[in-house]
Amino acid sequence: MYAAGLLGDGDRKSMEPMAARLCGDPDKVNATHQKFMHFIGTTAWQDKPIRERAAHYAVDEMQRHESITTWIIDDTGFLKQGKHSPGVQRQYTGSAGKRANCQIGVSLVLANSHAEIPVDFKLYIPQSWADDPKRCKQAHIPDDVGYSPKWELALDMIETAVDSGLPHGVVLADSAYGTVAAFREQLDSHGLLYAVDVKSNVIVRRVGAGGKLGEPMTVMQLGRRLKSKFRKSTWREGSNASLSSRFARVRVVAGADRDDSKDSQWLSIEWPLSEDAPDHFVLSTLPKTISIKEMVRTIKNRWRVERSYQDLKGQLGLDHYEGRSFIGWHHHVTVALVCHAFLVAELARSFSPSASRACPHCSVAYAA
Repeated sequence: MYAAGLLGDGDRKSMEPMAARLCGDPDKVNATHQKFMHFIGTTAWQDKPIRERAAHYAVDEMQRHESITTWIIDDTGFLKQGKHSPGVQRQYTGSAGKRANCQIGVSLVLANSHAEIPVDFKLYIPQSWADDPKRCKQAHIPDDVGYSPKWELALDMIETAVDSGLPHGVVLADSAYGTVAAFREQLDSHGLLYAVDVKSNVIVRRVGAGGKLGEPMTVMQLGRRLKSKFRKSTWREGSNASLSSRFARVRVVAGADRDDSKDSQWLSIEWPLSEDAPDHFVLSTLPKTISIKEMVRTIKNRWRVERSYQDLKGQLGLDHYEGRSFIGWHHHVTVALVCHAFLVAELARSFSPSASRACPHCSVAYAA
């Protein structure tokens, strides 16, 4: 019934309005609401195996069209009132484009050129919460759940995906993740290629002829020195015009103390004509033989995570959970992920693998 509520009509998909729409008897609304609260908020069923099964269910159908190409790490905000929901505080969220009172969920999304499927979510618990055991107990946060930076939550999900046998893709992430050297090193240890954003102050050394390393400098400084090397590249057709910008790339080693060119990787730099300086820097372990056009298209595929958030929030009520329980938040998200996996699989079955165009924009609307 809960899944039917998330898949069905209705602007609000919190428990009480779903119970009212689904129970079929006004006298039983309260009882149905109580059942939902028990199922989501207190029942100790396991999220992990259900999410893994749902992920494989959708990915198997997606791969009838094309192999998985990218794994996208990102986070999104869940706007909240008050201070009792687990992990809530004033913090920056891209959902609002500013600091707001919200929870933050870190996600892993798998994608190819036809579709994208969110396979995992973890609720970020800020340090202020971890330092307040009483507050954590009131929100039913388990004793073994403490503070972990977002990049560690991302690595936990990546390790789970690797262990469950999901097909590998190039890992994409913004600079909050990619700037962390330990994050990149762990991706290497799992045998995963990556193309991750880094902040402008990250130190690199350029690899010259014969593997000779240049002096340490920031990626911003290096970008400015490459000013004459930037060339226009288009990565996809937008709704009104082609999406393009100017790019340059160079082989580098990351870190001031690295002295072995065998550790080299690509540094891709974007410098739009409208800007006075480069504004986007990406370290990647993509093959040396990859063309810059293909590299840019891979890097820019991170936009797909926003489309998955749009479907999950706009159609499946991902951010409509109103409870104050840690386990309840994760149970609600699990059911939303299962519903999304079902819709993605149904959509993939509706289009022949030989179709010449990608699947339509909104998977939920078309599958429904």
